[in-house]
Amino acid sequence: MTDPDLSDLGAFVAVTRSRSFRGAAALRGVSPSSLSEAMRRLEAQLGVRLLNRTTRSVTPTEAGQRLLDRISPALDDIAGALDTLNSFRDSPTGTLRLNVPTIVAQRVLPPLASRFLRAHPGITLEITTNDTFIDVLAAGFDAGIRYDESIARDMIAVPLGPRTQRFVAAASPAYLAAHGTPKHPTDLLKHACIGHRFPSGVLAAWGFVRKGKAVKITPSGPLVASMLDLELHAAESGLGVIYTFDEYLRPSIDSGALVPVLEDWWQGFSGPFLYYPSRTHMPAPLRAFVDFLKSEGQGHPA
Repeated sequence: MTDPDLSDLGAFVAVTRSRSFRGAAALRGVSPSSLSEAMRRLEAQLGVRLLNRTTRSVTPTEAGQRLLDRISPALDDIAGALDTLNSFRDSPTGTLRLNVPTIVAQRVLPPLASRFLRAHPGITLEITTNDTFIDVLAAGFDAGIRYDESIARDMIAVPLGPRTQRFVAAASPAYLAAHGTPKHPTDLLKHACIGHRFPSGVLAAWGFVRKGKAVKITPSGPLVASMLDLELHAAESGLGVIYTFDEYLRPSIDSGALVPVLEDWWQGFSGPFLYYPSRTHMPAPLRAFVDFLKSEGQGHPA
């Protein structure tokens, strides 16, 4: 038996962590077919099947899982050792892979990302948007950005972006002229509301708070979508009331396309966090990004 190539072993780890050839290929910057060929080559060299392949998923066999458990720490140590060479460069190099919610990618991250990349020209930033709760590290990302309630307690969390955000309600002038302005959150039960459905399938409830009193309603109306752009267009077109991130609605409110309603009841919440596991050898691009956030006054790890 010939010794397996180290790159083939790395490809095996990437595929098993991503649970798909396509996902692993995107993270490694190669084609799915090249990863498939690497797996065929590795299984032939080892004389054992490592992966169970179906049209929907890729999972390790018992032998594959045992191999993954043994070689993952070693490959991580090799990557960390190579990454220490960054300390001998004037500026770190490498790729930083982040998994972030859509709203953060659209409204929070762009100016930070631009300033970071100008300060670190040797770093490539790969941003993947995902609004579901996934194990971003198992999926091959260096770190994730999420809101506090969805961050595991064993993660290091670094504040990123505005420290306070809020949901705001608004509707078009034409809609309010035709249907009246709600004065209390329960009035929305009589209004057309534009709903948002998460990728998990859950319909987002609308929560309001005033003077310690909380009110939650389930929106009902002519449109339920999972794309904010579609929801915003519907609201501006006069189809109903929308309730979402202030950052997303602010341009439409400032232009007069939407009119804020129930302002006394808008709910505030903590801003997003960059999160990552405690590591002895943090990848240099990630360390550079954490240091950048601190220099930007974003706060300290929680």
